[in-house]
Amino acid sequence: MPPAAASMGVALPEQGEGLIEGARVPAASALEEAATRLVNAKNPTFFPGPLILWNWKDGIAEKVQAVKDLADTLGAKIIPMPDYRPKYPMINPEIEVNPNHPNLTIWHNKIDVCVFIGVHCHYANMALKIIRGGTDCCTIALCAEAGHEDAVISLRDFGFTDLQALTAAVNRLKARG
Repeated sequence: MPPAAASMGVALPEQGEGLIEGARVPAASALEEAATRLVNAKNPTFFPGPLILWNWKDGIAEKVQAVKDLADTLGAKIIPMPDYRPKYPMINPEIEVNPNHPNLTIWHNKIDVCVFIGVHCHYANMALKIIRGGTDCCTIALCAEAGHEDAVISLRDFGFTDLQALTAAVNRLKARG
């Protein structure tokens, strides 16, 4: 297991900031970098978690539809993470994300850029560290809370309007060619 990014001096972003490869930057810069990485990806993949998969409060259905629309715009795969419990003794990495081996999903599906959204922070932190240590996948964490220092790109306080801004940036970049 690689050391946690926090133990290497990476600090979570403050409000209005994001992270790009451990450096704190304005949130707009992190959002633009996320859009650029997604547009240039060969196999972008979204990993929506339970916080957006289950329609548990107002606004969730609209947010998940916006995620699906963004994924469709990019031609991205969606691999949902509805339940993090490991399914021992066997998992099928073609269809499941196992909390102890998220790198298997990255390797098996040849994912070069992945987006975590709606994933509980405790699981995202562990999975992002494993992915960072075991793959060369660019991880993007769109976090509704404080962000994730182990992601390549992290945006904090990420809500519906931020998702719309990311979609607009992707569409702008795609229109440029």
